[in-house]
Amino acid sequence: MHDDGRYDDPRVTGSTSDPVSRETDYPSWSPGATPPTTRPPDSDPPPRRGEPADQSTGPEIADPSVVRRTPEGPTRPANAAEVRQTSGRRNTAAAVRFEPVVPHQPSAAVVRDAVAVIADAPVASTESLAAVAADPTYVSRETPTREEDDPPLAMEAMRAVQILNPSGEVTMPRPDRTRVMCVANQKGGVGKTTTTVNLAVALALHGNRVLVVDLDPQGNASTGLNVPHHTGIPDVYDCLINSVPLAEVAQAVEGIPNLWCVPATIDLAGAEIELVSVVARESRLDRAIAAYPGEFDYVFIDCPPSLGLLTVNALVAAQEVLIPIQCEYYALEGLNQLINNINLVRQHLNPKLDVSTILLTMYDRRTRLADAVEQDVRNHFGDKVLQAVIPRNVRVSEAPSYGQSVMTYDPGSRGATSYFEAAQEIAERGVKEPVGRNA
Repeated sequence: MHDDGRYDDPRVTGSTSDPVSRETDYPSWSPGATPPTTRPPDSDPPPRRGEPADQSTGPEIADPSVVRRTPEGPTRPANAAEVRQTSGRRNTAAAVRFEPVVPHQPSAAVVRDAVAVIADAPVASTESLAAVAADPTYVSRETPTREEDDPPLAMEAMRAVQILNPSGEVTMPRPDRTRVMCVANQKGGVGKTTTTVNLAVALALHGNRVLVVDLDPQGNASTGLNVPHHTGIPDVYDCLINSVPLAEVAQAVEGIPNLWCVPATIDLAGAEIELVSVVARESRLDRAIAAYPGEFDYVFIDCPPSLGLLTVNALVAAQEVLIPIQCEYYALEGLNQLINNINLVRQHLNPKLDVSTILLTMYDRRTRLADAVEQDVRNHFGDKVLQAVIPRNVRVSEAPSYGQSVMTYDPGSRGATSYFEAAQEIAERGVKEPVGRNA
């Protein structure tokens, strides 16, 4: 169709009325007609002498950016000499300049209708329904997962119930024999006591019988389990020096079933000097554990931050060594010496000793150093490093001040969850086939 600049072409529509052009602003105009000598009353006056030719002399507008609005949106200017926004052309006769029209804002009714349409829309698309019909195992990305659907507080409550295990069922596999694990590292402050207490509580809460032997004169493990260890309380010192049976020294931990603790008092500080003259001084603790009448699934020995006779007694009595490693450089520096001492004990005193577990503690994901230490440890020890990593968590540090482990102090925290995963991994590594939940 030929477009000669008019809205209605009489050659096509057959209309006999006067055509109206998009390029004119006065009626009775036709192509090829001579423009009138007098200007229409609603048009702009000609520019005066001395004024620039392109200066707008049309109707004065106080603020061109202000456009009259109706509920349907911005309206056209009332003056015919003004610009037609729908055609995108400028009236050359009027030469009036306007600012761009303000973008259309939807009214309240439009928003209400749009919300209703979205609410009535189907949840899954047609493609998702077709995929589910073809493959029942198909999972659409439009369907939120459990973690995305549940609020954070609900997820924390679920983790707390899982860790505390109120039913008392055996949810962690129990080993066929007693596993005696020595938690050792000659560097202090790497989390030996914290690891011992929380792993023991996690295993005990899930059906395992656990004994904790506090071999550190500071008695921090006894504090974390809320076991009295002041002067005059029978402790591990009596077992090592006076050959007191371990059953007379062990105390049941309050509030945690299946968990016992052998406390340590300040008297243990002089045990290394007194053990020098004792016969078979390296195996005193081994004989005390072997003579215990009860049967345990796990025995955790919390060692002092040194490589003296107390640590040697723990290495001789244990079958496995659990080494907590802080994700910092100093923790790696003394690791080589610890491995050398463990090899010496294996060669001369305890052939069954083995470094079975490495646990990374105090991991700060904000630093590159923590990631570098983790990679170095995993490359060197391989599968012995637990996949669970203990992060820096204030709840883990607060728990001992209340005489609790983090498992009972704040079971929904990241620290409790990490120690629970570490305990689960240790339990699964200790057996070939996990037992049933009610075994």
